[in-house]
Amino acid sequence: MLFNKSQEENIKNLETPFYYYDLTLLNSTLDQAKAAADRYGFHVHYALKANFNDRLLQAIQAKGFGADCVSGNEVQKAIDSGFPASQITFAGVGKSDKEIRMALKHGIFTFNVESIQEMEVINELAEELGVVASVSLRINPNVDAQTHHYITTGLDENKFGVPTSELEKAATVIRKCAHVELMGLHFHVGSQITDLNVFKSLCVKVNEWKNWFEERGTTINVLNVGGGLGVDYQQPDAHPIPDFGAYFAIFDKFLERSAHQEVHFELGRALIAQCGSLISKVLYTKSGIKKHFLVLDAGMTELMRPALYQAYHQIERVAMGNTGEATLNYDVVGPICESSDCFGKEVPLPVSKRGDLIAIRTAGAYGEVMASRYNLRDEIRYVYDSEL
Repeated sequence: MLFNKSQEENIKNLETPFYYYDLTLLNSTLDQAKAAADRYGFHVHYALKANFNDRLLQAIQAKGFGADCVSGNEVQKAIDSGFPASQITFAGVGKSDKEIRMALKHGIFTFNVESIQEMEVINELAEELGVVASVSLRINPNVDAQTHHYITTGLDENKFGVPTSELEKAATVIRKCAHVELMGLHFHVGSQITDLNVFKSLCVKVNEWKNWFEERGTTINVLNVGGGLGVDYQQPDAHPIPDFGAYFAIFDKFLERSAHQEVHFELGRALIAQCGSLISKVLYTKSGIKKHFLVLDAGMTELMRPALYQAYHQIERVAMGNTGEATLNYDVVGPICESSDCFGKEVPLPVSKRGDLIAIRTAGAYGEVMASRYNLRDEIRYVYDSEL
């Protein structure tokens, strides 16, 4: 159950829709992730693209995690939130000159470089500033993440990373770039990966390309294996915290590394997805010949994932209720003038009425940060467990 009876009473008086964040669960998740990573001396960077809510960032930074950023504004947000520049990585396939200059001035830990041309641009801009840029070369390992095709990033046809066919040329260019220092190699195969065998396959590829560089006299100090660990969208209460122990153990067992080599991860969804829920109110109920609808005051403008990825989120009525209540299968939809504005079809719920509160679970990742003002919607609000 998402709320206790006291909290349930308190939220009845709040304006909806809003994101509810369980900071208690967040801190427990962070503690378990940190302990599991520390067991092997692994370094974890939090992926800001998953959620950059200020209170969440404060909690994550306080636990000693680094930051993984994919835009200049995310780099600046991480700095402003207290993440040391020495723990910030800057990834992304399309970094602008302005963004690169800003990150160079901050002296961040490393740029995850995704093309030979990007390497050359960073070298030129670093020379202008009189600095040496630390970079990690992102290699496209051609590993199938077995996940949604929109969030698969490690196949040959994906736009990310340097294809293996260009690595010989990349190594030559790096040697010629006086203002670039190769720190390590970077890999990322996708998101919401629940089959840990995918990470075994990734380790094999990382080992292969690490050895390839070392055989050619290049020292590799950092192996950044990305993130992608999935969460349980189907049963959030049964599995509120991912099995970080099993996840990190895979890399400890199958990833070959020397004593001087650090292993880095970029986790986002796995750390914060379960701590967030979208709370909405039923505006109207509708029934057709074959369909029953719940029309909510939240829509795809507040949570884009179902419309964009056809993603599943558990939907439940916020009420202690009585066992044995009659149920109906509802299409749970929002108010936006788009047919794709639907959170779930044929969702079994207790018979509901106007004014009932609905919770859409596991929305802490890629929820608030993807919200939009389409249809001139109000900006999304948020509430924390300590406020109820």
